Amino acid sequence: MAVDRLTVDLGTETGPFHGGAGGTLYGLYGDGVPSRAVIEGMYVRTVTTKAQDGVQHPGADALEILPSFVAAGGRDVYIYCPDIHRGFPYEWPGATGAERLATYLASVRRQVEQVLTLGALKSHVVYVPFNEPEGNMFGTEEWSYDQVSWRTEPGPYFAAWQQIHHLIKSLDPEARIAGPNTCELYPEIRGFLEFAKEQGVLPDVMTWHELSSPDEVRTNVAKYRQLERELGIGPLPVNLNEYAHNYHLSVPGQMIQWIAAVEESKVDADMAYWNIAGNLNDSAVEANKGNGQWWLFNAYGQLTGNTVRVTAPHPNVQYTLQGVATLDREKRQSRVVFGGAAGAADLVVEGVDVDVFGATVHARLLEIPWSGQVGSSEGPLRLLDGELPVVDGTVTLFLTDLDAMSAYQLILAPGGNGAEPLPPSLVWRRTYEAEEATYTGSGYSRNGPEGSPSDVDKFATSGGFHVGGLRTGSDGVLNFDVEVPRDGTYEVRVFANSHNLADLVREHGPTNVFLRVDGERPRELLLPLGYKWAVWGHTDTQVDLTAGPHRITLAARDPELGTTEGDAVIDKLDLILREDQDSEAYDVEYAALGAGARIDYGHLGASGPGAAVLPRGGTVTFWVHAADDGEATVTVDLLGPGEGLLTVNGEELGSVERGSVPLFLAGGINKVTVTGSSENLVVDRLRVGPSRGLLPTSAYAAEEGILTGTAKTAAHSRATGGKAVDGIGAGPGNALTLTVTAARAGRHALTIRYSNGEQAPATHYNPDPICRHADIAVNGVAAHRALFPTTFHFNDFRHLSVPVTLDEGTNTVTFTADELPDFDGRSTNPYGQRSAHAPVIDQVTVTPLARPA
Repeated sequence: MAVDRLTVDLGTETGPFHGGAGGTLYGLYGDGVPSRAVIEGMYVRTVTTKAQDGVQHPGADALEILPSFVAAGGRDVYIYCPDIHRGFPYEWPGATGAERLATYLASVRRQVEQVLTLGALKSHVVYVPFNEPEGNMFGTEEWSYDQVSWRTEPGPYFAAWQQIHHLIKSLDPEARIAGPNTCELYPEIRGFLEFAKEQGVLPDVMTWHELSSPDEVRTNVAKYRQLERELGIGPLPVNLNEYAHNYHLSVPGQMIQWIAAVEESKVDADMAYWNIAGNLNDSAVEANKGNGQWWLFNAYGQLTGNTVRVTAPHPNVQYTLQGVATLDREKRQSRVVFGGAAGAADLVVEGVDVDVFGATVHARLLEIPWSGQVGSSEGPLRLLDGELPVVDGTVTLFLTDLDAMSAYQLILAPGGNGAEPLPPSLVWRRTYEAEEATYTGSGYSRNGPEGSPSDVDKFATSGGFHVGGLRTGSDGVLNFDVEVPRDGTYEVRVFANSHNLADLVREHGPTNVFLRVDGERPRELLLPLGYKWAVWGHTDTQVDLTAGPHRITLAARDPELGTTEGDAVIDKLDLILREDQDSEAYDVEYAALGAGARIDYGHLGASGPGAAVLPRGGTVTFWVHAADDGEATVTVDLLGPGEGLLTVNGEELGSVERGSVPLFLAGGINKVTVTGSSENLVVDRLRVGPSRGLLPTSAYAAEEGILTGTAKTAAHSRATGGKAVDGIGAGPGNALTLTVTAARAGRHALTIRYSNGEQAPATHYNPDPICRHADIAVNGVAAHRALFPTTFHFNDFRHLSVPVTLDEGTNTVTFTADELPDFDGRSTNPYGQRSAHAPVIDQVTVTPLARPA
């Protein structure tokens, strides 16, 4: 049987790298959800979101997300103007079409007037006057203009478009307007463009949705560009501002197929919003963590130079091997991001210029696995690192055991400099499907099939099926018979889910089950919650195994530990063995360069094929994963003299030291930047290791603080000590105040263990969890506002770290909250979509960000 062949031709460049696929619809809730590091590290270019103070969904208000998005490197915020209204179809008020249009025009006027108060930030706004007009405001249903589709009788819609276009441009002649924003590229778009050209009201950005497939992206963009040529307009920028389905989102092997099509078409595109706001369309976990999809977009966003021709084994066919590749001649690197098929494949890179790469290349092959919608990922796994020969301008990799749910990245750089090859990240791993495990006891169910190419509205699931039965009152036991190659400490990763609103879950929160190995060493595991069934996360633990067969069981009862409360489904179990290593290394030649930094491949003492040379002000940025909030041991390896400054997540932590230093890292994604403060600072790599206990850390139970007003201690079984503080908010009198100490004055992290299960009634298929906020005042100084994403239940606790400045000695930290007003500062949301309360607070831990000099 012939093996698939993916060919990359470095000799045929197809234009500058665009980076447009990393857009998001409703992906940002507010400043901090997700964190700026998560947004910036995903290289989000465009955001489509609701009108400010809209009541369509909680959060994602356009003018509230705009400043922090731009600060995180974002380009444009597309405002869905009709999302000021509730319902879908939109419930715009009025007894007749004319009345509805008049009230809507007044609403759009207010929206533009609000944007005009933003100063320079208004240049990042794009107005989207209508959303899917053929099924909404100008469709056939009750809430439409006249119950006649504009595709049948376009006159009313064209007239409304003209009126709104004139209105927006009269208020702001520099404003950009996007449309027609149909749910697909209908043939009637020709008539719309002909009318808009004739009347001088063409959109500044052409938008439509591609809720179809990657092959349709290429086909329809090409069809639209031909239409432009025929009509003598444009070329206009294009934003496909809703793309991909539940089955695709979160899955790197699926999303790379969309990314390849979008990048090849050189357009922008925003992932569709099927679920909850503020998680970058199933890319971000909690506030500051990324899943496999996040790491895919991190790899995609770091492509530089020009794209090159990629020939897939099945061109423009979905659910097959696809990819995107670039060549950066200045950096002397080529990168290929690919995936979408299982088994074996040949990856052939042609046109390898010896003047750029030399006679051998240093190749690094990485895998970006699927980690679930709500399962965090530690980052790409190194599969191969070493030297490969260039034969007749070609480098070939013979790949085996590809996973269709994973994406992969190949980085080629000049070889022959004596770099020591690095071993693979993992020694061994194996997946065991829950539906193939044996089950004893009552309550068993084999559920599925879940998402598939023929049912894209459902969620991706390993193997397509999952198993239920571990629930309240069950005596079920799920038995995984495994076999491991050698003695060692193995990671056990249980992919599971509990729907947060299910009857048996609603009362207690995360479902607990009991794991044993060969009937011994019992431990309790808390399984992940999600916003719907079959939304997968993972719970991890470690077990010591001897070489050979074993039985790992998940049970609803344990004679030593208790019984299950809740209801869970299990997708799979992964076993992983790693080599013992003191630190994780991040080679600088694969990091992001800025302000004149360059890669030099002539440093024979470098750990990898090259090193970065930073001029004064030059930067190199590493995207670093930390499993938990807390101290890490960080080392910047330098070559030769030179000085630099170190910044972590926007906090300047002083000069780069020669040797390891203790630094506070946030759990999840960290942006670590080295900036040259002298000429020719040579950076080799960054190493991150475990804590050595050098940063003094103190923990404070919330219930031991001073509680005022309605703030009270409440029982929460999953809180530390079974207690936490609830009732903070709805006014500054309802507060929690803690007294904390600092050994020295300076910047510290407050790591807050909290829960937030608040959820608003939804108007349609989107669950609507609400982010709560807390105003945190230190020593009575003006408060810092922190946003806390959902934990899906008030008995499910997570961590959020907030940087603050503390004095030496004792400090008071006060938590308050109140309902935030609309943009005008007076009116409030009428549907309970802005919480008046802070989250439930369990514990606060205080840690210096760095050791004082």
